[in-house]
This record gives sequence, structure tokens and C-alpha cells, in this order.
Amino acid sequence: MFQPNMFDSQHHHHLLDISHKSPENELDMLRDDDYESKSGTDIMEAPSGDDQDPNQRPNKKKRYHRHTQHQIQELESFFKECPHPDDKQRKELGRRLTLEPLQVKFWFQNKRTQMKAQHERHENSQLRNDNEKLRMENIRYKEALANATCPNCGGPAAIGEMSFDEQHLRIENARLREEIDRISGIAAKYVGKPMLSYPNMSQNGPPRSLDLPIASFSSQPGMVDDMFGSSNLLRSVSGPSEADKPLIIELAVAAMEELVRMAQSGEPLWVPSPDNSAEILNEEEYSQAFPRGIGAKQLGMKSEASRDSVIVIMNHVNLVEILMDVNQWSNVFSGIVSRAMTLEVLSTGVAGNYNGALQVMTAEYQVPSPLVPTREYYFVRYCKQHADGSWAVVDVSLDNLRSSTMSRSRRRPSGCLIQEVPNGYSKVTWVEHVEIDDRGVHDIYRLLVNSGLAFGASRWVATLDRQCERLVSAMANNIPTGEIGVISTLEGRKSMLKLSERMVLSFCSGVGASTTHTWTTLSGSGADDVRVMTRKSIDDPGRPPGIVLSAATSFWIPVPPKRVFDFLRNERSRSEWDILSNGGLVQEMAHIANGRDPGNCVSLLRVNSANSSQGNMLILQESSSDSTGSYVIYAPVDIAAMNVVLSGGDPDYVALLPSGFAILPDGAGKNQGGSILEVGNGGSLLTVAFQILVDSVPTAKLSLGSVATVNSLIKCTVERIKAAVGPDNP
Repeated sequence: MFQPNMFDSQHHHHLLDISHKSPENELDMLRDDDYESKSGTDIMEAPSGDDQDPNQRPNKKKRYHRHTQHQIQELESFFKECPHPDDKQRKELGRRLTLEPLQVKFWFQNKRTQMKAQHERHENSQLRNDNEKLRMENIRYKEALANATCPNCGGPAAIGEMSFDEQHLRIENARLREEIDRISGIAAKYVGKPMLSYPNMSQNGPPRSLDLPIASFSSQPGMVDDMFGSSNLLRSVSGPSEADKPLIIELAVAAMEELVRMAQSGEPLWVPSPDNSAEILNEEEYSQAFPRGIGAKQLGMKSEASRDSVIVIMNHVNLVEILMDVNQWSNVFSGIVSRAMTLEVLSTGVAGNYNGALQVMTAEYQVPSPLVPTREYYFVRYCKQHADGSWAVVDVSLDNLRSSTMSRSRRRPSGCLIQEVPNGYSKVTWVEHVEIDDRGVHDIYRLLVNSGLAFGASRWVATLDRQCERLVSAMANNIPTGEIGVISTLEGRKSMLKLSERMVLSFCSGVGASTTHTWTTLSGSGADDVRVMTRKSIDDPGRPPGIVLSAATSFWIPVPPKRVFDFLRNERSRSEWDILSNGGLVQEMAHIANGRDPGNCVSLLRVNSANSSQGNMLILQESSSDSTGSYVIYAPVDIAAMNVVLSGGDPDYVALLPSGFAILPDGAGKNQGGSILEVGNGGSLLTVAFQILVDSVPTAKLSLGSVATVNSLIKCTVERIKAAVGPDNP
């Protein structure tokens, strides 16, 4: 994805002789450039003037020498480094290849002529293509203007009778009609083709003694929704009917136009908030500017609209690929997208890229807490490259095509506009515009959701910026100075980052209120209830086999998010909250920085148990922070398996059961300086989630004792955190 700068120093020894060239050599080089002769492999030998017979006929057949394959390879290799060898270099090359210096000279002359001709042919071809594009565009504009009609009488209009704006609008309408026809033609190729098939994964296993629902892990890697099965929405929604496809295409084209205008417009469509901390959509202006859309707002639904932008360290081509590939998109935005699926691809795009790509999808968006209901969408995603070189990817809901279904959430045209900036960076402008029934949100999360930091554009761009930094670190071809520990090879570094990425994906997919999770509340009646869920793991090399008990709780704590994040990620304070470390000394064995913030890193920790009878334990940990939230995620790892990873081995076979923390601002304050560390009124929303292997036999019965132990473990951890970072301990 990212290509490092490559420097080749092998040709330096050829440059050392330049200062020794004589004027005669320089004249030879000038004559070389003007010389046009035979091919580079056939050299003709002509008799000299002294040897030529005056009576010899001038058309006598000349003699040719064809170079050997070895000679050609050596000459080609030398040409790449030095296309203009001097006299000394030609003699040395001729001596090495048993060729006369004159033969070497002729070969280089011919090779330069050949390369020049190839370059000119390529330029001519490119100019012809550009000329053809301009000619076709000119014809299209002429046809659009020729069909112009008078806005008053409906008859043919002369160009002078129309204003510039009317001409522009009519040309734009003709372009949109052409685009609809083009996409319809592409989609017609897919009529009658089967819908993409996805595996059906069992959702419920046999009943257990506690009657807790059992979900099955999927052994298929890649997609986030594979980890916990498919929800009712993903299982029930099928691809669009043939009759719906023309409507979908028309809706996608209109949505693209709306998104671009929403991303580029200022006032009166977007107005600043009273404190100038955000932009607010003017609903009245919006309804006048976009009367078509997806219809009126449904009863009981609330509108949420936000816009934000960021410059990320990734080129526009790779960004488009991430957004249009459901697996990459789900992985990059794993903190937001709990599950996603492509139901049908109506168009794969043209010219070998995603320009014109059109696909029908379902997705579920989440906040990392069981207290915030997820948002499920059924939508079409459309990608387009505009005339100015920018790209746009837009989503718009298709719920109007399912009259029998009442949706709790739907997306008006939402997505992003991507503009290329120098040095491989991109400017991304994100627009989120949804209608939602949010009555299920718990009170302690309501301010966060209303602020837009939970599902709004700010969270999408902050996550994208953070993940682009992480990807740059993962693709680095050197080990940066300052990284400490036992990682001595580039392969070991990449394997450890890959293992940590899988750990983060597993944690994020299991901590929210996804419809695939049936949480059971154990005790209490407040927000900090402990919710548990059991799952079984079978034949998955990435997870230990047996019955896994997941437990999670969310609560508010009157402490700034920065303080909570720093406390939980610091290995020196781990013994204050981690009961399983048993008070042992925690030492950082390896550290990989993967972002600008010092807290963004992957660490390998060793717990030296205070009990000498217990062996030392290794813990893989990743901590990350962006402007809308922070995570500290960790998992115990086997020492032997970790040694394989550090040596560059395959990390997919390391069994992981990740636990950790999601730290969010409470949403009641201003964002000062764009960091989570200052967001909120001094309070944090903290979610604690554990995964414990309670039995290594997948068919075993779950005991009440196991549930009680996990419940006690998570409650004790929460109390320790509150005591250590509470307001009484500044």
C-alpha cells in the first residue's frame, strides 16, 4: 500500500570517471545522441578504407555479428545504470565481454534510439486518447445544448435566450441521465445472476443449566460478523429484486449528487452551533434543497446530521479500496462496524477501478457498551470519481423498498468526499445524516450520542485517521529507532502487529449490544449491572476450545478520560487493578509505537508472579486513543507460541481470549483541541469486558460457580479502578 523510498548505490562507481572525460569524449557523446542506426543486437562490420578493393562492387553483402545472450544481458544491465558510457567505460565493458569498443559504442547508440522511439510512441498514444476524450466531451455538450428548450414556452431555445445557470443545469441534467443509463447498462449484466452466498452459522446451541444463550464462534477469518454469527437482519434481508434495481440505481445517482453538495456547501445549509464547536444542519434549508430524497421523516424518528474533515496519511486509491471492500471496511472501522455483509454487487466499476461500483449491503453500527442499542441499516453504496479527480462514496437506505418492514434507523445520503493532496495524503470530508429511534439508549450515554461523538462524522474521521497511522506502522519496512524489547526482526514486528490486530477485532465485535448477543443481567438494577453471555469455541486455532464466559459492565466515573486511559495502559500501575496478576511485578518486554500519540502502541508484558510456584505469564496489549474514544485491550498468550510470533511465524494459530476497556467521554462538554483527553465535563464512560475460559470441553455444563466467580472478578476490578483513579486520588 505504501512504497518506501528505494535508493540504489550500485551505480556510484560509474559516476567517478566523469571528471576525467576529455573534450574528445564529450564530443563522442554528443555524436552518440544524434546517431540512429541498427538494432542493439546485430552489429555490422564494414571494411576500412585501407582494406577496401576499388574494383569491389558497392552492394556486396556485408557481414553481421549477433551478440550472445550473456553479452546482451550485461549490456542491458549496464545501460540501466549508465546509458552514456565514456571511452574508458566502453573499453572496460568491451574487454569484459570480448567485444570491440566500437561494437559497444554502436550497441549503446542503437539502444538509446530504440528507447527514444518507444517513449515517443507512448506519448503519441496518450495524446491521441486525450484528444479523443475531449472530442467526445465536446460532442456531448453540443448535443445537450442542441436539445435545450425554452423554459417559458417549451420550444427550441437559442443559447442567447438562456442564462449561464440554466445552460449549466441542463448540461448537468444531461450528464446525470447519461450516468443513469450507463450504470443501468452495467447492472443489466448481472440480471439473473445468483446472490452472493454466505455461510449460515448456528446461533443457538443446546440449552445449558443456566439457560444462557450459547453462540458459536466461526472458524472463518476475515469478516467481523463471522465472529458471533449472523443477526436477524443479516439473515432475513435478501438482495433486491430485478424490478427494484432501476430504482436503486436512480436513488444512488441522486444520493451522490446530494452528498457532494452536502460536503461542499456552507451557510445557510450548515450553520455554526451557538458555541462554534460544531456545524448544525438547517433542516428547513435541507428540505428545500433536496426535495426528493428517501421520503419524509417517519413518526418517532429523530434526525442526526454532522460533518467533519481530516487529512490522513493514505492515498485516495487505497482509501477507496478500503471503503468498497466489506472486509477491509469492517476491519478498519471495527470499533463502529460490528458486522457487515455485501448482499449483491450490481456493478464492479469500470476501467479497472471502483468508479461506478454499486453494491447492496447491510451493516450494524455500535458503541462499545451493552447499554447503547446498535443501528442496523439496509443500503446501497455507490462510488464515483468526479471530473476534478476527487472520489466520493455514498450510502443511502433502501428501506422504502421493504414496505412490510418498519426500520428503527435509516441513512439519508451519507459518506465521504476524498481529495488527493501532495505527498500521498488525502483530505476526507465526511457527512453523516441519519434518522434514528434512540429511545433504547441508556441515560448515562444519551449526552454522548446526542453530541455526535458516538455515531457522527467526528467519530468516523477520527477512527480513519487513527487507523491510517496504524497501517503506516504495520507497513513500515524498518524497525524504528527507539522501539525496545525482544523484537529483533522486521518479520517478528509485523507478526506481532498482525496478532494484535486480530485481538482488537475480536474484542470490538463482542463488547457491544449487537443483536447476535443475548446478554443476561446477573445482579442489580442500575447501569453498572454485570451482563454475561456464554459461547462455545470449536475447531478454531485462533481461540482456545471450550466454553467461554463473557462478562461486561459499563459505568460513569467522575474522572477525565485521559487519566483513566493513562492509568489502565501503564504497566507500572497494572497490579493496582489486575487481580489475575496476583500482585506481581509487570515488565514491558517489547514496545511498538503505531501512532503520533505516545499511548498508541502494542506492548508485550511479562508478569513476574509473586508466588514462586507459579510460572511467569505473558500478556499482549494494545492501547489506542483518538479524538472520540480510547481502548486498552489485552490477552494472555502462551510463551512458546509468542516465541514463534517474535521470530516472524504465523500468528493465526495463537489462541487469544481478549479482555479490556473502552473509555469514552461523557459527552457533556466541548471538544478542546480535538482530543478525547479534554472532551466532556471531567467524566468518563468506562466499559469493562472480560472473556474467561470456564471449561475446556465445549459440551460441558456451565456451573453456577463459574458465573459467580466471573461476576465477582469484574465487580472487584471495577471497585479497584474507582478507588485508584477516583476524585479522592488526584
